[in-house]
Amino acid sequence: MTLTGPGRPRTRQSTRPGATAREEILDAAAELFTTQGYATTSTRAIADAVGIRQSSLYHHFATKDDILEALLAGTVAEGLAFARAASAAVGRDDVSPASRLHAVALFDGTQLCSGRWNIGVLYHLPEARDERFHTFLADREELRGLYRRLGAAVVPAPLWPGDPRHHGELAFRLVESLVSLRADGLVTAQSPLQVADAAMVLCGAGTDLELIRGQSMTLIGRLGRDLPGVEGAGRGAS
Repeated sequence: MTLTGPGRPRTRQSTRPGATAREEILDAAAELFTTQGYATTSTRAIADAVGIRQSSLYHHFATKDDILEALLAGTVAEGLAFARAASAAVGRDDVSPASRLHAVALFDGTQLCSGRWNIGVLYHLPEARDERFHTFLADREELRGLYRRLGAAVVPAPLWPGDPRHHGELAFRLVESLVSLRADGLVTAQSPLQVADAAMVLCGAGTDLELIRGQSMTLIGRLGRDLPGVEGAGRGAS
């Protein structure tokens, strides 16, 4: 028998990834919530999946809602940090608004696709829209607003019929469509880039795609090094 902390014996050795019991709990909850459903998953089932006693789980999370809150927050934290940085740097270098929007979409989409579990599906839970999760809801709305801000600054090709006010919204919705594609087993390693590219086409910037891609990759590399906790492209980890 191993210990999760002083006086907290495990029922068995956990094989879950995570340096701490809290990380292991989040991983187990993410799996059970996304594969068996939130309403039908108990804290006892989560504790059993980690190999700890239910009472030990409560040392880290007081309720099941607290676990869901942590998972939801984790889906937007790094994408929001990146989008804030990308937006704050507008006008400070020669990176175009289209390239910034592409970078935000690529970074965000990669996170949604690369997490161990498809946590984005939890957005569709009725519980996720409750005021209880106001911090997550506010962060997601801020991220959406940054998409819109960058999209509104994209200059479309001449005669392009698209409305610039909708560019960012289109990009945001395209990125979140990766959640459903992943649930259907249709996501590949290239899907985030394909979605970011598609957003540029819908914004009327498709003719400059090669240049946009280059600037986008450079921006991701630069900002990824400067932001705490962000390690390159790549919403979804527990």
